[in-house]
Amino acid sequence: MAWATVAKTAAIAPGTAQVVEVDSRRLALCNTGTGFYAIDDVCTHDGGPLDQGTLDGIQIECPRHGARFDVTTGKALCLPAIRPVRTYATRVSGDDIEVELP
Repeated sequence: MAWATVAKTAAIAPGTAQVVEVDSRRLALCNTGTGFYAIDDVCTHDGGPLDQGTLDGIQIECPRHGARFDVTTGKALCLPAIRPVRTYATRVSGDDIEVELP
């Protein structure tokens, strides 16, 4: 496992998600207002880009069909998605956001 710096804390406003690319992965980096969370930027229902969805608290909604996921656990919260989205550990070091990659 290795930690990679993916963004500055000031670059991602509370209540928003932004796509970051690291190590050939597209991740949605989410600022819930209480912390930063990283998930695969792909809806497990049909591959929609989750970073383009709406982040409400700890839930992100896919813009295509309305599937919602808990960004803290990856759990699918409503249909049409039934499979969880992969999550990645995050940490803040100074003003850098780091993601742990396998």
